[in-house]
Amino acid sequence: MKPDIQHHLIPREDVLRLIGALNPIEAKCSESAQKWQLLDESGHMPAAPSFTELFQHATETQNLSRDAFRLTGDFAANPHSTTRAGRATLVHLAMASTTSAHAASHFSDTAEAALYLPVVSRPTDQHYLENRMVLDHASARAYLRRTSEAMRDALKELNGHLDSHRSFPAPSRQQSPAPPPPGLSGRHR
Repeated sequence: MKPDIQHHLIPREDVLRLIGALNPIEAKCSESAQKWQLLDESGHMPAAPSFTELFQHATETQNLSRDAFRLTGDFAANPHSTTRAGRATLVHLAMASTTSAHAASHFSDTAEAALYLPVVSRPTDQHYLENRMVLDHASARAYLRRTSEAMRDALKELNGHLDSHRSFPAPSRQQSPAPPPPGLSGRHR
């Protein structure tokens, strides 16, 4: 392999490690965006939405966001993040970090509004608060979907990079030269 091409490849072990770390986070984001619902099957909000459940959405998303930020930061500190594949992967990871943070914030806003809902007395205020909760929760789920998509894009980039490794096999290690056969030396008797 040409040294120039080899220089631009992220080590296979690093790629596999990052893929292994990204897969469960991406799956959890995708699953949560589909599973966490505020509205019931008829499209109505429950009379008393559970603060605990909604706050759990915020907490779990915050944990996912922390993991996304940690992966992004670790990868950004890696010298291979400056290669073509590294930069493309870093862009997707940065997007995933940003959108996950937005998701956590919107889930938190939804949970906070659930606390105020029982104490609001005016019907117009209650209607406004319910609408805000629906919008915040829907926005949070949309941000989780975008997080999952950005991570899937990073995974596609990394898997494509693994294909590059297959196209350019690793150079074989230089073996030390074989010792001269016994009995042959530079001096003659």
